[in-house]
Amino acid sequence: MSLDTFLLAMAAPQQGANPLVSFIPLIAMLAIFYFILVLPMKKKQQKVQEFLAGLKVNDRVITSGGIFGTVTKVAEASVQLQVANNVRIEVSRAAIVGYQGQDPVGEALAQSKTE
Repeated sequence: MSLDTFLLAMAAPQQGANPLVSFIPLIAMLAIFYFILVLPMKKKQQKVQEFLAGLKVNDRVITSGGIFGTVTKVAEASVQLQVANNVRIEVSRAAIVGYQGQDPVGEALAQSKTE
């Protein structure tokens, strides 16, 4: 038996082997990827969306830029904050990251997963 014949015999697929068996490692990797990366991100995003939807007047919040304020008006896409006496600013809802004195909403979820 020559080397060429030996290599051809090794490269030829086995008769009767199911071709779907070769996809099992790929399916396993995709499942691991989903459970480790995608699912926790979806949960975090859902928690943030629930927080933003639950904002109401007189909530004391902090923005992603570090501005502390009290919610004075809630609109569909924005929130009005009072940051000082007679000083009100309007910011996007997405800019609100949490309540004053508490961890940001996204970080609180990440910390509870590691404990």
